[in-house]
Formats: sequence, C-alpha cells, structure tokens
Amino acid sequence: MLRINRQTDYAVRVVLALSKKEKGKLFPTSEIGREMLIPPVLLQRIVAELSSGGFINTQVGRDGGISLAHNPENITLLQVVEHFEGELYLSDCVLKPGECPFDTRCPVHCQWIRLKNILRNEMARITFEQLVEEGNLIEANLTASSTLIPVEQLIPMSVS
Repeated sequence: MLRINRQTDYAVRVVLALSKKEKGKLFPTSEIGREMLIPPVLLQRIVAELSSGGFINTQVGRDGGISLAHNPENITLLQVVEHFEGELYLSDCVLKPGECPFDTRCPVHCQWIRLKNILRNEMARITFEQLVEEGNLIEANLTASSTLIPVEQLIPMSVS
C-alpha cells in the first residue's frame, strides 16, 4: 500500500495551520501542535525539519514561535511530502533502473512511471493556499446547512 508516514502527515498539518494564520506573525509551536493534534514528542523534530527545508521560520525565546517562510500559494503539497519522504515512486523498478531484467521493455514499468508522474503533477498543483480555501468552503458548508454537500462537489477534480 502506498501511503505517507505519520511524520509527513504531521508536517503537512503544521504548514496548513500556519497557512491559515496572519502572515509574518509568530505562533507558539505548542499552539500549532494542540490545534493540529500533533504529539509534542514529534512536534519539535517536525518543526526542525520544516525549518531546515526552508518551509518555516523559527525564533526561540519568550517571544519566539514559528511562521511560514513563504506565502501559502508558493508552497505545494508535493514539496512538503517529498522533503519528508524523498521523491515518490510506485515501484522499485522505477526507483532502481537496471535491476529488473525486463526494465524499459516492460509495459508495467512504463505505466508505473506514467502513474508516478500523474501523482507528482497533481500534488505539485495543490498549494497550501488552495487547501486553506477548500477548508474554508467545507467549514462554511458545515455551519450554513444541515444538508451537507459531498466534499467531492466542493473540491474540483482534474483528470489529465
């Protein structure tokens, strides 16, 4: 099964939470952790990794905290995920060319590459600004109506 690890999921949550906040203002790491339900034991490591990746700014001390290093429209889901996971691959035959005796002559190999590229392209199109806007639509729908609109109708799906 293809899935991201827990640390990556928490990192995405941190960037999303900061994307919703006032630009340039510092927020306590503990506040973001509580808001996003991230265990404190993992939060410091994730914040340090996000900082080293250039996604967030950190400031220590009594008036310290964290903030986004870039505008949310300039940070993609792919950037954060691949920073924590490495480049996404669906099969070892794509990751380690030459190890499979069928390699590029294999029709499945070619499809793994095509599918990997589709996934990466879609994730590269998803910005954190877009995620904030979609979250706002979902929240507005939940509070405005007792008849819920399916999430699939709120989030545009593109098929390439």
